[in-house]
Amino acid sequence: MKTFAIIPVSRFVHAKTRLSPKLSVIERENLLKAMLNDVINVLDGLVKKIVIISSDDQVLNYVSSMNVETLKEKGKTDLNGALHQAIDYCSKSCDNILIVPSDVPLIKKSHVKELLEAEEEFDVVIAPAKGGGTNALLFPVSVFKMKFGDYSFFEHIKEAKLNNFTYKIYDSFYLSLDVNTAEDLGEIMLHGTETEARKYLKKVQLKVKSNHGSERLDVTREASI
Repeated sequence: MKTFAIIPVSRFVHAKTRLSPKLSVIERENLLKAMLNDVINVLDGLVKKIVIISSDDQVLNYVSSMNVETLKEKGKTDLNGALHQAIDYCSKSCDNILIVPSDVPLIKKSHVKELLEAEEEFDVVIAPAKGGGTNALLFPVSVFKMKFGDYSFFEHIKEAKLNNFTYKIYDSFYLSLDVNTAEDLGEIMLHGTETEARKYLKKVQLKVKSNHGSERLDVTREASI
């Protein structure tokens, strides 16, 4: 069974605007690059090929020296449209496709191995994100439709049932983290040992401490001396 991984990547310049209270534009761009490195490093060697799809030439140029294949998104489309372009591109050369976002820095090689092992028994494997999204989706090359967006985890389960596919839910705290809020940055600081994302956040002098208020973690910038 030959599995290709697809990583969709948004424009660097639009990276993670919800993090603007904590990180500048260039810092957000560099964080996305670090997280993308983490995802690629984990997938490398475990799947037959990694395909990066983006409408941003900066993104495609950035990964061009890595062990990936690049695909320029055609036309103006949404995430699901871009993914279907990548799926069509890969479909003639693989049996299964694994979709992983670019902002899941706590993903580990053990997660990917377990996802791939599960495909030996199940047609579809779905890893939920916090808030009802999807942070990994493994499926056979077929008519499976992408449903990324609000509550996509449940939509992908519906799609599996619609196609009479057996499916497994792969539930992991680490894999459930996609980065959108300051609290998510704190999770990287706490749990992202050896990741490029954590190294970068430490470089820009972010620090995290436990909080008993509305948010569990308080992320601040260390004062300059």
